[in-house]
Amino acid sequence: MSLLEKLGQDPQRSMQRFLRGLGLFIIGACFIFLGLYQSHIWQIIGIAILAIGCLLAIYGYLGLFANRLYHIFNRTKP
Repeated sequence: MSLLEKLGQDPQRSMQRFLRGLGLFIIGACFIFLGLYQSHIWQIIGIAILAIGCLLAIYGYLGLFANRLYHIFNRTKP
């Protein structure tokens, strides 16, 4: 329970992390497509940015999921 509480303690920050990770993912995908027409170096940079974006989005989504799960487990029954 303490892990759920720690991960989900700030859902606004988790949402910001998720959206930033999504943005980095999109930027990385754009670099990969740019590499089709330019140098392959853009694709390598795009893959690195895409991986960082995925990790950040996963971390943010885990925080959101942990918050919801924590509130489901701690719901008081009437």
